[in-house]
Formats: sequence, structure tokens, C-alpha cells
Amino acid sequence: QVQLVESGGGLVQAGGSLRLSCVASGRTFSRSAMGWFRQAPGKERDFVATIAWSDDRTDYADSVKGRFTISRDNAKNTVYLQMNTLKPEDTAVYYCAADPWGPPSSSQNRYDYWGQGTQVTVSS
Repeated sequence: QVQLVESGGGLVQAGGSLRLSCVASGRTFSRSAMGWFRQAPGKERDFVATIAWSDDRTDYADSVKGRFTISRDNAKNTVYLQMNTLKPEDTAVYYCAADPWGPPSSSQNRYDYWGQGTQVTVSS
């Protein structure tokens, strides 16, 4: 079992930055691919970023490339999402997810565990 708790969301002006954190409990975190997804009001949940457990390979949605950075600290059982140059269209609930022993993936179906989400609101 893996339990995930996100934090770091909030209200920020366009052009600003936020860093989201996701703390995981459970022994398999260091062997889990981790992903960040987001869901805007009235829209489906979309992929944002993912990171491998084995070699820190990463992948990003085109909409966030060059602005967001995913990273992880296995010693702290934590994955981060650094978000820079935020835009109003980044407003959403952000979720982290874990796929024990899996590869980094943009597919939500691969992830077995999900956090409750943290709200990010970007004002124009």
C-alpha cells in the first residue's frame, strides 16, 4: 500500500511560481514511478509530468515543458513539481500518483495509488 499526500497549492498571480510536494508512505516509494496529473473545472484529468524510480527519467505534457520540473527525493519519500511562469490555464486540482515497479507513464490507468489533490489557482 502507498498513501500519498499533496501540499503546496495555493493562489498565485500569472507569471509566478509554486512548488508542489507529495509525501508517500509505504516501502515501495523508491521503486515507484511517480506522476503528476491535473483536473481543471469541467474538464477531464490530464497528465502533467512523470518520473522514473530507477534512473530519474522524466516526461512532460507539451503544455508544461520548459516551465514545470518534476523531481524526487527517495530519502524523504517525496516527489516535487516545481511550477514556474504559471498561467491562468494552469488552474486545476493537482494530483500525484504512484505506480509501484512501473515505468514512467502519461497513462492514468497505470497508476495504482492517488492522492487527494491540491488546488492551484492562477489569477490573471
